[in-house]
Amino acid sequence: MLKVFFQFAAFVALLCVAPVALIFTGHDAWLVPKFWVLFFFITAFTFLVIVSMQAIQRIKPDLFAQTFLATTIVKMLACMGFALVFVSKIHIDNAVFLCNFCYLYFLNTAFEVYILLRNLRNQN
Repeated sequence: MLKVFFQFAAFVALLCVAPVALIFTGHDAWLVPKFWVLFFFITAFTFLVIVSMQAIQRIKPDLFAQTFLATTIVKMLACMGFALVFVSKIHIDNAVFLCNFCYLYFLNTAFEVYILLRNLRNQN
């Protein structure tokens, strides 16, 4: 379980590289004004999904796939709601927000799928 958290920390560090590089190279117009709020919100939900998957794997492994699907749906709905509030409260360029949101959401989801596949492979 500790290995998964180290992998998550490494993933978050790698996910930060592109936005930090954009800021340091002067291309911060490609980031929405409150990008780090969006970053931490989506990353926190990914962390909750991973923690719940690890807990269910230890408690009741038969429900692992169902837990993954349920937490992914909750994450998707919460992120869509957050995006709606974010866009309505902060007047930003929609194309930039879409790129930032997709970058964060899809890479976090890909990491969740990686954890799912790795855990399912270990059970067989």
